[in-house]
Amino acid sequence: MKKDGADADHSAPSFILFPFHSMSFFLDSLGAAVRMAWSLDPELIKIIYVSLSVSCQATLFAALAGIPIGFFVAHGNLPGKRAIITVLNSLLALPTVVIGLFVYVFISRRGIFGSLDLLYSQHAMIIGQFILIVPLITALTIAAINRVDQRYRKTARTLGANRWQTGLVILREGRFAIAMAVISAFGRVISEIGISMMLGGNIKGFTRTMTTAMALEYDKGSFTLAVALGLVLMILSLAINIVFNLIQGQSGR
Repeated sequence: MKKDGADADHSAPSFILFPFHSMSFFLDSLGAAVRMAWSLDPELIKIIYVSLSVSCQATLFAALAGIPIGFFVAHGNLPGKRAIITVLNSLLALPTVVIGLFVYVFISRRGIFGSLDLLYSQHAMIIGQFILIVPLITALTIAAINRVDQRYRKTARTLGANRWQTGLVILREGRFAIAMAVISAFGRVISEIGISMMLGGNIKGFTRTMTTAMALEYDKGSFTLAVALGLVLMILSLAINIVFNLIQGQSGR
């Protein structure tokens, strides 16, 4: 009996210490990741640069297209306006892999635009991300314009403003909400993985983004770079939320 009790007592510490080993592994990975980020590791910087470059360009082009479309839908008297809004809201839930597959069919070697040699390039990623967030910016712009107080329209008309001048007044009043729409779109594309993986191919130094690199490093069992990139994404997310809240504060005045 004593022997059995001794064996049980001897085996207990390994079970109890298991969470501490896990915590030690996490802290070691976190410390190595912080050191990598602090030393400005070239591979890490390149991955961050590609992610920001692709996402910023996609967001810029989507804003240039989505804001005017959203404004005209909200401010104009278009036939089928409700149907357009319904389609836009439906596209908000479209999975990124579906968009990636759709674009892949058109730009692959056997596709309509295969001769342009866009597949596995940053241009392909920008196209895919553009398609992803145009409905988001458009729908949020429509919501922003519709939320503008009707008294601004009436006041502008009373002062003799024509339709386009009235539209500019409304656009100015909704600028903070539109800015938040663009920020939300950037946050959407900087963290997406399906489009980047399918259209970019995760090529080192060329199309490897933060999310695709994290997935690759996880598959390899190498967590230092993945954790470092995760920290960068968390910092970016925090920065986006800070800007978002600042804009909300301005719009509430």
